Amino acid sequence: MPSSSQTEAIGPLSQTGSRSGGGRKPQSDIMVDSDVQGVQVKENIKFTPSLSEQRHKFVLDFVRKHKPQKVADLGCANCKLLWRLKYHESIEVLAGLDIDKNILTQNIYKLHTGAGDYLDPRERPLTITLYHGSVVEKDPCLLGFDLITCIELIEHLEAKELSQFPEVIFGFFAPTTVIISTPNSEFNPLFSGKTLFRHPDHKFEWDRTQFQNWALDAARCYGYSVEFTGLGEPPPGAEAVGFCTQIGVFVKNKTNTVESLHDEKTVECTHTTVGTVIYPSLKEEKYLRKAVSNEVFSQILKMKRVLLENLKIKNDSDIGDELEFVMPECDDPTEDTPKPFCIENVFYVPLERLFSSPKIRHLCGDLETLKMLIADEVMLSSDGSSVTMSIADEEDCDLSDSDGDDL
Repeated sequence: MPSSSQTEAIGPLSQTGSRSGGGRKPQSDIMVDSDVQGVQVKENIKFTPSLSEQRHKFVLDFVRKHKPQKVADLGCANCKLLWRLKYHESIEVLAGLDIDKNILTQNIYKLHTGAGDYLDPRERPLTITLYHGSVVEKDPCLLGFDLITCIELIEHLEAKELSQFPEVIFGFFAPTTVIISTPNSEFNPLFSGKTLFRHPDHKFEWDRTQFQNWALDAARCYGYSVEFTGLGEPPPGAEAVGFCTQIGVFVKNKTNTVESLHDEKTVECTHTTVGTVIYPSLKEEKYLRKAVSNEVFSQILKMKRVLLENLKIKNDSDIGDELEFVMPECDDPTEDTPKPFCIENVFYVPLERLFSSPKIRHLCGDLETLKMLIADEVMLSSDGSSVTMSIADEEDCDLSDSDGDDL
């Protein structure tokens, strides 16, 4: 996370280096026939990956590095960024806001849970909520977030909305970090056939000086620092125009003494909820119990197969003796734990042996929790120290068994 203690401009955006965030050479379908600062450029320009992909990757890389728990995407539109963010285990709350209710309704399906989310639940809970409303409306539903992203958003705002934007985002919502991207108008002359702006809905497009001045003013006013970078390098010879997309990363100062502009009790909700999706997680006991039981059954079946392949059966007359469990000749990380054994036709697997499995240990934390979670799913020995299973039982267990309520 940017760590500058004071709000500062990083000067002309570097085309290389640690802050660039770019490093991708442009190729393209967009014909360029322009004279930029005396450099005649005639070539096809295409960003690979596309600028949209690069912007999403910038956010995803930031999330991967800094691991925020609560993330909101303003102007989320088709929910593609939210869909990608949901796979990051650090995130427990995702929110999307857009002024177009129809586009939210049409795309919320991308965020729905699937069968795989129940078969392999997340370790942490995740709730995703889509809201319909304006980014310049103060609503307590977006308070307390670690990261708010505004990807190619501000250029769609009318002048009045843009003047309200800093107070709402930095003053009211006041997240730990804000990432804002917007077109760099200095790059526009490289695009042949383009009109004044890159998109008909854009109300303005700033050059680097305009964006940095606006960002620095907002940061100073609300107690943030800001660093600038960009994505989409220009063709050789046109480096002076900077990146195609300019980005500001705002971080709330730890010594922020700016008075908060929000009061949860007095501010009314203005956004309407389009939909909420709650993902299953191992924090819920029913999913944890199922995950542990499935892993226990899997481990037992593996041990049983080894037993049947390597068990030294003396003869029928010795059937009452305890038979030896012979492991294959390989390094066994569990060799210091009690080994499985067989008495008559019953296979015994000590709980200590099961608990030595890294996955089971991670899921349960301690032996007593393991015993509690599997108590209703398996047969335990009379002293409760081992899981028992019949050697003759070919069906063993159905790992895909479900009561139907989980899906």
